[in-house]
Amino acid sequence: MPLHSPRRASLTDQVIAELRNQITSGEWPVGDRIPTEPELVEQLGVARNTVREAVRALANNGLLDIRQGSGTYVVATSELAGVMRRRFAGSRMRDFAELRSALESQAARLVAVRRTEQELKRIDALLDRRERAWAAGDVAAFVDADATFHLSVVTASHNEILTEMYADLDAVLRDHLHLEVGAELRPEVYMDHGRLVDAIRAQNADAAGAEAAAHALHCVLEGRGEERLLSGERG
Repeated sequence: MPLHSPRRASLTDQVIAELRNQITSGEWPVGDRIPTEPELVEQLGVARNTVREAVRALANNGLLDIRQGSGTYVVATSELAGVMRRRFAGSRMRDFAELRSALESQAARLVAVRRTEQELKRIDALLDRRERAWAAGDVAAFVDADATFHLSVVTASHNEILTEMYADLDAVLRDHLHLEVGAELRPEVYMDHGRLVDAIRAQNADAAGAEAAAHALHCVLEGRGEERLLSGERG
């Protein structure tokens, strides 16, 4: 079969790549509303139909969620993350909590023996951020701080596959945390993560694994495991 000369990427493909980069770089974080269509047209210097087609493509891939009358929101940081979110939408909290327990427990054991001092300092800083958000009673800030804390711990495992898999579950994790926490921060949903950090600092793999497993199963221990993860919008 003869080879054909490659064609230049279409304008729509270029816009898709530009928008995807804004998402994967963190410039547009998960949960944020992206600029409006007229704003994107002005910033990119392309036709409205090109912007609309690019946004629709990223929505089909699971990175964006187009909400009538509200705007378009980032719901995942990669195509796989978008697939994960759709796949687990409507799953029982217990099932996802048990998956979290398995992943986070093993990661914590690895972190206890592999973490660097710099990583430990970052984990300490994120724990402090989590505690300040709790003290302020800010649900959104607390969920964000808690999810970021757990991802930082998993990242310090130095297991690339485990880290990437956990990162792709980030949107589902945040749905899980929002349901677990509820509309306000109540004492019964609080979990002390200081013991996990202490175990990591002491390089006690068994204690770190046990603490991480308990955190992930908190909603099950509360008897809320039959509740379902979010399958739609979250304002």
